[in-house]
Amino acid sequence: MAPRGRESYSIQSVENALDVLEALSEEEGEVRISRLSQRLGMNKTSVFRLMATFESRGYVERDDGSSKYRLGLSAYEVAQKLLSRMDLLRKARPVMEKLVRETREAVYLTVSRGGDVLFFDMIDTTHQVKIVSLVGRRYPLADTAAGRIQLAFDPEADVDSNPELARIHALGHCLDTGTLGDGVTSLAVPLLARGGRVVGSLCLVAPDFRISSELVDQTLVPRLAEAGSIISSKLGYVGHLLESDRGWDRN
Repeated sequence: MAPRGRESYSIQSVENALDVLEALSEEEGEVRISRLSQRLGMNKTSVFRLMATFESRGYVERDDGSSKYRLGLSAYEVAQKLLSRMDLLRKARPVMEKLVRETREAVYLTVSRGGDVLFFDMIDTTHQVKIVSLVGRRYPLADTAAGRIQLAFDPEADVDSNPELARIHALGHCLDTGTLGDGVTSLAVPLLARGGRVVGSLCLVAPDFRISSELVDQTLVPRLAEAGSIISSKLGYVGHLLESDRGWDRN
């Protein structure tokens, strides 16, 4: 008997349920069943039944008498349990906290998902003026510093044929202004695991008026690169300990 592929075990009703939950999680604020139905190409009755099931288990909720839904506490509880068990997050968090104390700017842990970069976790700035949280937001990989740095260090990417990625790879960091919002600067370094595999990026995000070129060159790049190399070491990557490997020269 020929072995079955993973798709052979796919259950359509479960896939539909997950599609609905994922679509709901990507909406800003509350959403009506009609919008989810149109977005997913599913009939309203099917979406309604799924939402009713989720609501009974606490995965979605709505105010009394409202026809708009949002994610419920059960979804957040599951997410928090997952986050607490993730090796990357567990190893990155203490380093991120130290980096925020040193720079006083928000620092994000980002990972790639498909063709997007997901802003996965964040330690916020202590400044009163801050950027609205980006946690949970997704952007095309090529559109942000956090994504481009991952592309530049991806062993499977043809970096040599892309001058911009080749330059980012040589620098070991990526600086960007404006793609995360007007007046927003972001600076990112890669996070690498054993064998040079890219597992994410560390991204500092701050208002433009607090970020000068001198601050970037003299303080932020060295400290962000050092934090990235520490996390990468914890994940089993040793390339940055070799002379000038992949732009991780600390001197």
